[in-house]
Amino acid sequence: MFAAGQKDMQKMDQFTMEKVGLPGVVLMENAGAKVVEEILASSPCKNPRVIVLAGGGNNGGDGFVIARRLSDIGLKPLVCLLITPERIKGDAKVHFDVYLNRQLPIFLLHEQTLAALQNELNQADIIIDAILGTGVNGAVKEPLSQVIEMVNEFNGEKLVISVDIPSGVNSENGKVDGLAIKATKTITFVFPKKGFFLNEGSKFIGEWKAVDISVPPSCAAELGLVMPKLISEDLVKSSVPIRPKHGHKGTFGHVLIVGGSRNYVGAPIFSAKAALHSGAGLVTLAVPENIYPMAAIQNPESLLLPLPEDNGHIAERSVDVLVPVLEQFDSIAIGPGLGRFSGGEVWIQSILTALQLQPVVIDADGLYLFRNQLDIVRSYQGPVIFTPHPGEMARLINKTVKEVEADRLEIAAAFAKDYRVYLLLKGHRSIIATPDGDLYINPYGHDALGKGGSGDVLTGLITSFLAQGASPLHALISASYFHARAGEEKAKVLSHYGVGPFDLIDGVRDQLNQF
Repeated sequence: MFAAGQKDMQKMDQFTMEKVGLPGVVLMENAGAKVVEEILASSPCKNPRVIVLAGGGNNGGDGFVIARRLSDIGLKPLVCLLITPERIKGDAKVHFDVYLNRQLPIFLLHEQTLAALQNELNQADIIIDAILGTGVNGAVKEPLSQVIEMVNEFNGEKLVISVDIPSGVNSENGKVDGLAIKATKTITFVFPKKGFFLNEGSKFIGEWKAVDISVPPSCAAELGLVMPKLISEDLVKSSVPIRPKHGHKGTFGHVLIVGGSRNYVGAPIFSAKAALHSGAGLVTLAVPENIYPMAAIQNPESLLLPLPEDNGHIAERSVDVLVPVLEQFDSIAIGPGLGRFSGGEVWIQSILTALQLQPVVIDADGLYLFRNQLDIVRSYQGPVIFTPHPGEMARLINKTVKEVEADRLEIAAAFAKDYRVYLLLKGHRSIIATPDGDLYINPYGHDALGKGGSGDVLTGLITSFLAQGASPLHALISASYFHARAGEEKAKVLSHYGVGPFDLIDGVRDQLNQF
């Protein structure tokens, strides 16, 4: 499934009308019918009082269909038209006229008061947001902004269903300039919108569901549309490495985790444990000598490679220990708990140039050490995977975190193509970008993952799947999915407050067991 932008959907609608031959009024009828099905499935009571807030565009047209069809099954919905009737045009006007011809009830805001509308909303069990749809660009103006504010006062008290996208949310980038409807549920058409997963969008959409309205999804390819893909269970099933039943530890790869320092003892341990407990045959943990005893006690299942250290960090001279053994590893992660140290840039460059084209995952302060020598990364002939959080991404491209968060998709895509890396840009909705320009969005995960050590677990998972033979893209898809789903499921037992790195590792094992 793709995540579509406003222009993408306009092109697909146009294709359906002109090439397939389904008129816009039919697509609108289909859309309204599908939303009615979801209203009935979600209704908090047997005979709900439904208020349909309608604007004048296609979103309003969907609202007229919804109200008419609810009337046909015996409910008594009320359309509250928030604009003057003269402003309704096109296909929406057709369905508005049908609604009037049926002599169904309508509340005209321009003839009433906001206080009267407030009274109608107070009596509603379900509020349908069919005000603005996907055409929003900028702040919502009065009186619509006042109506949105009134609806949001019922947040958590009434069922609020948005049609296609919550009014006020930009469908392209998820930005909200001022106010937007806080939906309990969003029923969207054909594909979810990119704005669901970017910027503030996810705060407003609630639960979402994409429904079929007879726009063929296959026309996206025929039109040559380039859209991000959503990570789904089916995609993960085709991405997770398959384990031969007669395999042995050599079959499942040897992982090297390089990291740790005096102040960051746990990070490399989390990565190593995550790698081993997600299927890697062998894991070697390379840490500075000063934390070697603690790492050995905490992680006896891994092989240990003590490295020379200076002032609590891996010493630059440790390359003399690492370089001769690098060829024995199938995948390498550099960075968890590494810290910043004198000579670090030369040290990490020496490791990368000594590798034998193995896939390498760069995380945490490994990213910091490469910030001024990205051309070296570009010249490496093997796969390189970067896993920055927004702050690390901002440092890599000399922008602010705010600038990164404002254009996550574009920034991720440009960086991956420019430096020929696979990029996993972490965040509430993580983004995967490939050197070839493909984009993926992970729609799973929540605040339970917002804790130190969570990213180290993710690094271990990626490195593990690489060692087991997964391609870089498949390793990123599988690791990000299992990581996010483990957090969601563990939070149900331990609360959103209480999920730690070891809980995530345990949760990943549960998720893998289901697959």
